[in-house]
Amino acid sequence: MTKDDQQTLHQIKQAIGQSQFDQALSLVAKASGQQPGEEMQGELLYMQAVIHRLTRQPQAALDDLTKLIELRPDYGRAYQEMGYCYQALGHNNDAASAFYKATRFNTALVPAWKQLLNTYQAQGNADALALARQHLSFLEGLPAPVLGAYDLMYEGQLHKAEAVCRQFLQQHRHDPEAMMLLAEIGMRLKVYHDAEFLLESCVELYPDNERAAVAYQSLLAKLGKFPQAAAFARKRRDNQPDNTSVQMALANALVGVGELQEAIDIYRSLLASSADRPAAWLSLGHAYKAKGELDNAIDAYKKSAQYMPDFGDAYWSLANTKTYTFSAEDIATMSDIQKRSSTSLDDRVHLCFALGKAYEDKKRYRDAFKHYERGNHLKRQTLQFSIERTEAAMQAQKQACTAELFKNKEAGCPSPDPIFIVGLPRAGSTLLEQILASHSQVDGTMELHDILGIASRLSGHKTPYPYNLSELSDENCRKLGELYIQQTRDYRQGAPFFIDKMPNNFIHVGLIKRILPNAKIIDARRDPMACCFSGFKQLFGEGQEFSYTLSDIGRYYRAYESLMDHWHNVLPGEILTVQHEDVLDDLEGQVQRILDFCNLDFEHQCLKFYETQRVIKTPSSEQVRQPLYRSGMTQWKNFEIHLMPLIDALNGREKPLKE
Repeated sequence: MTKDDQQTLHQIKQAIGQSQFDQALSLVAKASGQQPGEEMQGELLYMQAVIHRLTRQPQAALDDLTKLIELRPDYGRAYQEMGYCYQALGHNNDAASAFYKATRFNTALVPAWKQLLNTYQAQGNADALALARQHLSFLEGLPAPVLGAYDLMYEGQLHKAEAVCRQFLQQHRHDPEAMMLLAEIGMRLKVYHDAEFLLESCVELYPDNERAAVAYQSLLAKLGKFPQAAAFARKRRDNQPDNTSVQMALANALVGVGELQEAIDIYRSLLASSADRPAAWLSLGHAYKAKGELDNAIDAYKKSAQYMPDFGDAYWSLANTKTYTFSAEDIATMSDIQKRSSTSLDDRVHLCFALGKAYEDKKRYRDAFKHYERGNHLKRQTLQFSIERTEAAMQAQKQACTAELFKNKEAGCPSPDPIFIVGLPRAGSTLLEQILASHSQVDGTMELHDILGIASRLSGHKTPYPYNLSELSDENCRKLGELYIQQTRDYRQGAPFFIDKMPNNFIHVGLIKRILPNAKIIDARRDPMACCFSGFKQLFGEGQEFSYTLSDIGRYYRAYESLMDHWHNVLPGEILTVQHEDVLDDLEGQVQRILDFCNLDFEHQCLKFYETQRVIKTPSSEQVRQPLYRSGMTQWKNFEIHLMPLIDALNGREKPLKE
């Protein structure tokens, strides 16, 4: 948002505060006519709705708010305004629903919580009343600046929230609530290293603070630090052996490190004591799927949906097996739930993607695309993603990482152990990993977060990353490389080499080669249309924020190709590009080529990769447990009529960032 936009909003708020509603509406109309950006457009709709409500035009306000929620479906204050409008119209049930949604998207909205208290009292809902009172008491006990920072964070004003929080901590050092809030803001800003330091410090300072422990546990899982997460969960379980959430945290961490049977035993124990635990059934399904026990996974996902019929993730998890086929009755059930106003945004997103897969299997491609598009749109509206910023980040890598940077081959940790498989998601990287992991000298692991964590750590320096790569001494590079080797040791099973299959590491090839000069890097490449459309119809558990519009994913693919060309130019012979279609056409030839690049002897078992038993947690887990198939090569052609934004972006007809 520009300074002019901010000034205009200040003038509108000032006019509303002085009850000069005609002037305020005039300012809104003038700003709306100047083709405002999406963020400004949302703010103007919100202001207009407030004016209409205050001038006793609740229906006009609701019309504004409906448009706003289509633009920003997770805008808590919009739902709070809706609640007031429905109250004015005498629609008390709708008002209660709106206030409830407001508190789901912005838990710091004290007025909405107070309205819910009145509703629960009138309904005689003792359990909901007790929970609402508890949360309201917590909010009202927060220092005013911290509460204000929470509100700013939930409304997407992250940098303002950070500034307020830091200012408060300067005066109240080590305040636990402010530390936890600043860590959460850091996570949303992707400054993970700072967030981890804050929560680790908070847990050490306040070992009995359960909220801090939960936040730290969650962050370790989010960062893929599953060994640390498991150790921390075991410590918590020793102190709270009967705490269900701690048991779940431990089991989830165990899945992360591949200790599947122990995790399954914990899930089963929890479900034996109480079967009505949809989240536990879902997690049990994920563990079975990672283990390769697909029938058990499907049964667990169905149980999850049985105990919570509107649990969108349960239906999406069934679809995400890539092999499950929904019945006509399943489709009708999901469609009905997806249309209900009471269905949460997150559940609706999951259901849209599941319905897309269901209709695609039925060859109803128009219906399938409609749901894929709707799911992507809803998901995209909850993200603060900018393709321009992402293109700029990749351009910065090209500017910072010249051939000169890699001339000193003595810098870094000399370990040859890692084999990095990089590229875009859905490009065939899991297949390459399974082929290599079938070799006796190679351990398969998972999508490790460690390079991303080191990049985040370097981002906090005075010279910004990646430009500070040239400032790292040989000793710095060696220590960072050794840190990576040490952090990843828990994921290995003892083979001389191991695979790190984090796709996004293609952005950090310069960092990898600075700290691990002898690491092998394989670029998994797939036909652009097949790769991009496969990404568009995939609901990712975390990250991959570029994948939720066709134009964004097309521009991202082009930026990726350009950056990979750069890496080949400055690191000649250091990266092997493997085209997915070539693997399908000539498996043995491509396997030999890959093994030669990795200095590994040929082993016939690599051709029978589908027989290798190992933990696989990516969406392609079931596909790589069977011989090669070609059905994915041309699936996008069934949707070609809908894919012009992608085709235009791939062909450069949408203006890219200037180099």
